[in-house]
Amino acid sequence: MRISHAARTDVGMKRDNNEDNYLVFPEQNLFAVFDGMGGHAAGEVASGIAVREMKEFFDLTGKDPEATWPFKDDRAKNYDENRIVTAIKLCNARIIEVSEQDASKKNMGTTCVSAYFVERNGAPKAYVAHTGDSRVYLFRDNKLKRITIDHSLVEEYLRLGKITEEEAKNFPQKNIILRALGQQRQVEVECNAHDPKPGDVFMLMSDGLSGMVEDKFMESIMQKQSGNLEACCKKLLDTANANGGVDNSTVILVKYEG
Repeated sequence: MRISHAARTDVGMKRDNNEDNYLVFPEQNLFAVFDGMGGHAAGEVASGIAVREMKEFFDLTGKDPEATWPFKDDRAKNYDENRIVTAIKLCNARIIEVSEQDASKKNMGTTCVSAYFVERNGAPKAYVAHTGDSRVYLFRDNKLKRITIDHSLVEEYLRLGKITEEEAKNFPQKNIILRALGQQRQVEVECNAHDPKPGDVFMLMSDGLSGMVEDKFMESIMQKQSGNLEACCKKLLDTANANGGVDNSTVILVKYEG
């Protein structure tokens, strides 16, 4: 399985520190973005814990497939789905553990979006698992399509038909998310399998990018720059900053070469 990637994060134009973190672990074909939240830089701590725990779990299970997992697996899911979901649940447990030990870190949390690529019996799969409003898009045949659903109040209202797409743009509680790591002991992780085609680019991002650059403009940038993933990452975040950069922004581009 041949995969190329590029990643970039930026503090933005309004924030003093960057609470986003990302994981690039090509040895395990694992990529993830975490958007931390909480006062006194606690969001930075939460997203940092998540990066470390996810990497350590994949490192351990990569070396020893028989290693004991901290959570029971879901029999409805295969090994690879259970592996990524368990990693995210472990991140959640560790964040809660640290927040309970330090009052200044109380209620800290982070969103999580991840893409994990595997090939079994010659069939490639991309497992996209997430909780919160960080997103994954798929750029295929020169078209950009979002492949995750935000776990947010605005997305829920849209799904229920309570508001229109136009009203969603100025929705007053736009920043309310319904799921995140570090908030409850039981975290629900959404995981979906995709069949990658050669040339596909999976774009993982925090809402500091998706909230600042409309999908059609991200698509245009990808159409012009997707041949150079590093340049494409820079252009995406530069555009977010040019549009106001009100939040930290992070993007990982993962190209499935075949």
